[in-house]
Order: sequence, then C-alpha cells, then structure tokens
Amino acid sequence: MDFAPLSHVFPRTARVNARGRLEIGGMDCVDLAGEFGTPLYVFCEETLRGQCRDFLEAFGALQPDTLAVYAAKAYIGPALAQILQEEGMGLDVVSGGELAVAQAVGFPGERIHFHGNNKSREELEQALEYGVGHIVVDNLQELQVLDDLAAARGQVQPILLRITPGIDPHTHAHTTTGTLDSKFGLPLATGQAEEAIHKALASRNLDLVGLHFHLGSPIFELEPYAEAIDLVLSFAARFREEGLNLRQFSPGGGFAIAYLRSQRPPTPAEYAQTIVTALQQGCAAYGFPLPQLFIEPGRSITGPAAVALYTVGAVKEIPGVRTYAAVDGGMGDNIRPALYEAQYEAVAAGRMDAEPAGPVTIAGKYCESGDILVRDAQLPALQPGDLVAMPAAGAYAPSMASNYNLNARPAIVLVKDGRARLIRRRETPQDMMATDVWAAV
Repeated sequence: MDFAPLSHVFPRTARVNARGRLEIGGMDCVDLAGEFGTPLYVFCEETLRGQCRDFLEAFGALQPDTLAVYAAKAYIGPALAQILQEEGMGLDVVSGGELAVAQAVGFPGERIHFHGNNKSREELEQALEYGVGHIVVDNLQELQVLDDLAAARGQVQPILLRITPGIDPHTHAHTTTGTLDSKFGLPLATGQAEEAIHKALASRNLDLVGLHFHLGSPIFELEPYAEAIDLVLSFAARFREEGLNLRQFSPGGGFAIAYLRSQRPPTPAEYAQTIVTALQQGCAAYGFPLPQLFIEPGRSITGPAAVALYTVGAVKEIPGVRTYAAVDGGMGDNIRPALYEAQYEAVAAGRMDAEPAGPVTIAGKYCESGDILVRDAQLPALQPGDLVAMPAAGAYAPSMASNYNLNARPAIVLVKDGRARLIRRRETPQDMMATDVWAAV
C-alpha cells in the first residue's frame, strides 16, 4: 500500500517502519496494542505541540495580540491540559467537569473562557471562585444570574456576549451553531443581542469586554468568517456611544481537519489571513481600535494528533453484498460516524505493505445496526487478530465515549521519541459500577 496519499491524515510522526507496520512517535502500533490492549487511542505529542504552535504563530504574525483558546470539549485530560499550558494556549471549557481538569493542573484562570448554553448556578459560582478570565454569556437568563452572583461576591466579572449572527457555514446540521434557529447565543435578528448589550453595559458587576460568535464545525470555507465578522462589528458600532468598547473579539473556532485523503482544509495561515484581515478592515470601517483576538481551535489541535487502534474479531462475508470485519470498539468509543455520518480512513496497521484486496466495512461490537466505523475501506483481506488503525481520531471520539453495553472506555497513550506514556487507563467493570447504589436482598 502506498502510504503517501494518506500521510496528511495521520500524525506528523506517522511512518511505515522496516517491519511493514504503522509507527507513531517512534512506537510500533502493533507493539503498543500488545502492551496496552485495544481499543487504544494513541496521541502523538509532537503533533499536539506542533498544531498549537502553528495556530499561535500564524495568527500572531498578523495580529500579535491573539490568544488561542483550546476548545476542551474536543477532548481534555490532565496530561493534555498540561501540554496546552506549556504551549501558551488558553482553555475554553463548557462544564464544571472541564473546569475541574483545568484546576487540577493549576491552569491559569485568566486564560480560561467558560462557554455553554445552560451553565448552572453551581458552575458559574465555580468559575467566579477560580477566577476564570472570561465568561461567555449565552442568554439573557444567564446574564441576570451571573450579575446576581457577582454582586453577592462583591466582584466584577469580565464577560463576552455570544452573538448568533445568522450565517450558515455549510457544515453538518448537528454542528451548525451560528444560524438563527440554534440553541446557542443571542440572535441579532430577534433583538435579544441588543437587549443583552444594554443590560450588560448597565451592570455594575459585569464588565462587557467584547463579543463572540461561533458558526459551527468543521468549517472548510473561509468566507463565512469574513462575512460574520463584518456583520457583528457593524452591529456593535450601534452601541459605541452607549459605552461599548470592544477590547476583545472572538470569531470562535470550527477549523477543519482532513479526515479523508481527498480533503485539504485551509491551513492555520489561511484561516488567520481571512480572519485577521476581516477584523482589521471591519474595525477601521466601524471606528473601533483593534481588539485582542481570541480564537478557539479544538478539533484542529487534537484531531490530527491521534489514531484509534482496534483488533479484528469476526469477519463476515455476504457474497455479492458486503464483507464486514467486526472490531473490539465502535460507537462506544467513537459515536461520530453514527451521529454525524462522519467518514474516516482505515489501514491494516500490522500489514501496511500489503495491497488492498477489496472493500471491507469496519463494524463495531455494539448492539446497533448503525454501529459502523468505516464503510467500504480498501484494505487487505482481514483476519481475526489483525490490527486496524483509524487516523484523525483525537477529537470528539474520546470525549464523547460512553459505556454503552457496559463496555469499558479505551485507554489513551501519549507517544514521543520512541516512548509511550499511559495518560488514561482502561476502565474496569468496577469503575463502571462505582457510582451504583445497591444492596443485596
């Protein structure tokens, strides 16, 4: 098999070694599976750090006052949070649990954004207590609750308002967030965004430092960013005389990655060129000083950095119809194909030099007909025990994993320079029953 057409979908250190096996971070994937078991998520540290640096450098070259705030919902754990902190990234959290991970590693509060469309009082109190730098307010009810909580604590909390600009980025309906019909944000079209600005500016306990929007994910087009930036800045200019001072501005994230060999998403430099140019032109046109820019890469940091490894079990051939190769994972560790019709590549990690024998559908082990990871992958004839690798698996697959059918969530290892470090162990049945409350009768 020619690996070159697939190389951009894999981590930066991926190669076929002398044994004809897939290697990541200097570690043979067959050896990793033997040591840690499967399903296994293998993260390449060099790719993680490289992705962070690429975004920071691309945007920083055009707008030095830029902070890249990693979207933790893509996947977060203490080891990753530590790497992000070391690379100078900020952190975008959407729950008290994600904030707790940040707290566990001492992530600087001033570099944290707290998002979410339905933050609880307890989560808002947790954010205020930890000193979260910015809370991105999503709706009018949250604005009032946060105002009351900050007043009770005698503090002033910096906030951004999340605006829904009504622009379609042409991605999957389940991951589109910037249109009018969305659960997220304060719509421009209904007057709720205007009402929120008035209330925020009038508050003594909230400091409205800027505006935020998020269009969706993954976004392969550049024009929606430019269009939305102009629209939101034009809207903001209406409130300049009331005291709206745009010290900070965020066009969100949603930056795409390549899942398939045919995909070539924009580079960080191309995203930066479009976003910074639109921001500079908009600020000049509407009379705003250039604000600090926040961007929110998530998938684009962790997605390319990981591969998922599975072991083939049953192989079922239906003559004239399809060949299924069932693996020991599936929708429990990666629900994206079932939920979003997401597509992935797959390779036989232990036989990378073998030529494809025809289409094989990689099926999961879960009791659902929709538990299909990859349809009609061009692979060698698979046998029980073969190792299958799926690249671009580092975003949303681990974070959305479940214990459906009471299967354990996979282990995660971090590889670099020929060494592997376990950063999340595989769950046990005892782990899965730990929160059950019962008594034998």
